[in-house]
Amino acid sequence: MKNFLRSEKAVSALMGMMIILALTITSISVIFLYGVPTIYDMEDMANAQKVEQAFTVFDSRTSKVALGESPSQTTSFSMMDGSIEVNGDSDSYNESEIVIICVNMSASWYNNTFKSNKNKWKAWEPHVNESGMNVISSSMGSITYTNDNRIIGYEGGGVWSKYPTGKAVMISPPEFHYNGETLTLPIMKINGTEMSSGNADVSITVSSDNTPFVMYPDPSADYRRVNPLTVDKVIIYIKSEFYSAWADYANTLTYTSATTDDENKTAVIELQVIPAMGKDTLKSNFKIGAVNQDNTAPMWDFSFDLGARSSNELNSLDYDIIATSGTKTLTYHIQKKNGADQLILDLIYEDTSLSMDAEKWTSVGAFNVTGDKEDAESAVDLLSTTLNMTYEEDTDFSWENINYTKTNNDELPLNNLTQHYMKALTLDGSVIFNIVTNGNSDPVDYDESTITLNYDGMPGSITYLHVSRNDLVATLD
Repeated sequence: MKNFLRSEKAVSALMGMMIILALTITSISVIFLYGVPTIYDMEDMANAQKVEQAFTVFDSRTSKVALGESPSQTTSFSMMDGSIEVNGDSDSYNESEIVIICVNMSASWYNNTFKSNKNKWKAWEPHVNESGMNVISSSMGSITYTNDNRIIGYEGGGVWSKYPTGKAVMISPPEFHYNGETLTLPIMKINGTEMSSGNADVSITVSSDNTPFVMYPDPSADYRRVNPLTVDKVIIYIKSEFYSAWADYANTLTYTSATTDDENKTAVIELQVIPAMGKDTLKSNFKIGAVNQDNTAPMWDFSFDLGARSSNELNSLDYDIIATSGTKTLTYHIQKKNGADQLILDLIYEDTSLSMDAEKWTSVGAFNVTGDKEDAESAVDLLSTTLNMTYEEDTDFSWENINYTKTNNDELPLNNLTQHYMKALTLDGSVIFNIVTNGNSDPVDYDESTITLNYDGMPGSITYLHVSRNDLVATLD
């Protein structure tokens, strides 16, 4: 027996048992070190998902209240060591607000001070009382669940989740409806200040008088708040704890893009206003919105049906149809001469930032005048593919790959020129064309004459705006 205890076999067995024990202890330690936190993380994630699901149900039920389908709705939440809070007071509103501004780019202050700061929260404030600025604003408020640094909340008709890293995501979309032409914003304003924490379930009841307050259009409050929009831009500022998720949501929509003001926790969405299109009675001025720069032929219809207002027919017609955008000016000069039955056309394009010269084209043919006396009329199609134009001036500056010169007698269809110059002219936004009469009298009957405009507007454009506020009272039980 003594020999056995002193043998190498006994030592080996003992060492083997010690090694196995050490490995077992190490394995258990590793499991506790890494596995238990993972289990807790998974548990926290599962709890957060339960809260997100509860908020999604709450969102659906709240919509029924806001839309007048129900006077009140109640949703139960499991707290799970978290806290839930109704943020509907003046302090909360400072951090949860939406502001919509309608802007005219022709206003002197736009380029002087506003343009460089327009993606900042409160960029509009210095210009509130100036012409060309119209502000519509509303507080939103929120209802939030917080557990450690994880925040899940309802705001603006949507459900949002913010992680400890600061990253925010959308769980269900807000009440922000945009189809490329119309923006509809039913703003959900939360009223109330209550908080509950612990492990017990909490019920949130939302009620409303079901009377939305219409903020736009509202010409009785401000004559400028009309549809279709008459301004050049609509900019939406959304100040929110979940601002980055608001911006991400806007960027997922087909026609919008958004930027963020991280310092002020604000998402900024900018939309170009596209005037109503179609056929309309001729006026002395008309607006054309920014056209789609990615489309080689964004103009679809751009024509005039001109009728005479007296027995003098259209004999004295001498028009400049002219628009300016910054350093760029486009002029269509239409004049009746070289016979009693035709109108000739000159096209002049200038851009003083590129050249002090002008690009000038003259029509090879003419637009016919038909009818006699007050029945005289002419159809002027600025997208004509059959009316050719000849280049008349020095070497061009606006055509990237082709140089046109007078000596080459270059010709292009009028359609090609209008497509090219309208893209250049509206690169920075919408423009206003004015019809200027150069003669002693204007022979055109505006009541009987028409203009037809249809085109592919720049993505991120808007024609109609609808904004309302729904006041919701939230209580905890």
